[in-house]
Amino acid sequence: MEYVKAFLVGGVICALVQLLMEKTKLMPGRIMVLLVVTGCVLGAVGVYEPFAKWAGAGATVPLLGFGNVLWKGMKEAIDESGFLGLFKGGFTAGAVGISSALIFGYLASLIFSPKMKR
Repeated sequence: MEYVKAFLVGGVICALVQLLMEKTKLMPGRIMVLLVVTGCVLGAVGVYEPFAKWAGAGATVPLLGFGNVLWKGMKEAIDESGFLGLFKGGFTAGAVGISSALIFGYLASLIFSPKMKR
């Protein structure tokens, strides 16, 4: 049942984002930034953590979850290092996700030979 819940929650998040892309003139990059910032704000307010525990991977995998990870990393680093943690917390928390995206993106480019759009 956890898989079904994660699939449905992730699907609803993606459908809402698709509606946002279709009904507004926002560029995809701005929508991605909006999702990450929304995840940070919801994490700071304390809403996202209970939602993520309930929804599982459906809430932690999309960009909203990445924003929440950045927030949690910053919060922990600020508690440990004070003001300096503001600058290093997000990098520490998001390092694994960003590194894996870069590595797998590079490997995919080697396998599939990407072409520029015209």
